[in-house]
Amino acid sequence: MFDQLSERLEGVLSGLRQRGVLTEPMIREGLREIRRVLLEADVNYQITRDFMKRVEEKALGERVLKSVSPGQQLVRVVHEELTAMLGEKRAALNLAPVPPTVIMMVGLQGSGKTTTAGKIARKMKREMRQTRLVACDVYRPAAVEQLQTLGEQVGVPVYAEPGSNDVVGIARRALETATRERDRVVIFDTAGRLQIDEDMMDELKRLKEVLKPHEILFVADGMTGQEAVKIAEGFNEALDVTGVVLTKMDGDARGGAALSIYGVTHKPIKFLGVGEKLDGLEEFHPERMAGRILQMGDVVSLVEKAQAAFDADEAAKLERKMMGSGRFDLDDFLVAMRQIQSLGPLENLLKLIPGVNGKMLKNVKVDPKRMKHIEAIILSMTPQERKRPEMLTGSRRARISRGSGRPVVEINRLLAQFKDMQKLMKQMKALQGMMPKGGMPKMPFGGMPFGR
Repeated sequence: MFDQLSERLEGVLSGLRQRGVLTEPMIREGLREIRRVLLEADVNYQITRDFMKRVEEKALGERVLKSVSPGQQLVRVVHEELTAMLGEKRAALNLAPVPPTVIMMVGLQGSGKTTTAGKIARKMKREMRQTRLVACDVYRPAAVEQLQTLGEQVGVPVYAEPGSNDVVGIARRALETATRERDRVVIFDTAGRLQIDEDMMDELKRLKEVLKPHEILFVADGMTGQEAVKIAEGFNEALDVTGVVLTKMDGDARGGAALSIYGVTHKPIKFLGVGEKLDGLEEFHPERMAGRILQMGDVVSLVEKAQAAFDADEAAKLERKMMGSGRFDLDDFLVAMRQIQSLGPLENLLKLIPGVNGKMLKNVKVDPKRMKHIEAIILSMTPQERKRPEMLTGSRRARISRGSGRPVVEINRLLAQFKDMQKLMKQMKALQGMMPKGGMPKMPFGGMPFGR
């Protein structure tokens, strides 16, 4: 997501950032490069023009701060204007004060409406809101079955009337059921077409009139670029949508749609769809996304991912064990590894760390199978061997190799890495022991922790 745009912007800004003095011609040349990068990323021409005008006015009229270099000031201006271009601030779902909250999903066929409905249902359920999905796409083959499968996967009921083509009647009866069952959120998956047509829009208008939805979310395929912006305009004119969900943003999309859609429609992007899995839904924060594009990292999102994915009880138990006894065995290692796995692909996590840019990650080869191999090796050990890895003789390692299907050299490498981690845990425990009540560590050995 935004990788190409991010790398090219970083190339332009890093050159300006390194200069001690920025003259007006230098700034104008840098801004011309930024303009070229945005247009090549498929950002709407008028949006790009307005963006560059605001950046130029601020950059050339900016009061010089002694504590900040001119290049850094320019980066700050670009960050502020990128944030404004993306929608300025986070727009949350509009939840009704009196349930049920009615959410209507609209968009063209193939944009990912049905999958996105399942993802939002999963999010609502995790937030302890009783949710129901409604199958109002009665035209696409297997659309009802797909929604029912998604409902089973996320554990929410699906209202459907297989064989019926009375879309408005289905919606009305579904809403009555949801009210009777005291559902807090009802998500209506509507029909799409390959392109905007009058029949589809008429049906959506009738559904809107009956449902009086609190949210009309337009789902757009982020891979379609400027075409997604034009389609969004069409849906917005007909239905007055309340928000946008951009899907397939984990692909090689140039990012132009995300940077243009708010400026053209003035409707906030509420979510990004990343991947086909039901946990692949990210809340959209304009300021954080601008930081990611400029390779400034996104620590807040990283922490939120960890809080959502980690098992708090397991993490606390592991921390108490390590800081208490200082003993860290392969069972603990497996628990920690599974916690990290639940955060998603490692490359995506590294991008959220400030200072880590695309060039650094080009040479980072993260094999997703590696985690599975480690898990297979550890699970091929006996409980006693996992608690006391030092007892793993050559014959035991050969047995583990046969059981896991991994070569002995891989087992040896894992055990060596585990030994290094054990040493690190002991050092952490030692450091904790040197912490007085005031919180500042004692400084033995000539004032340096752990010697010189």
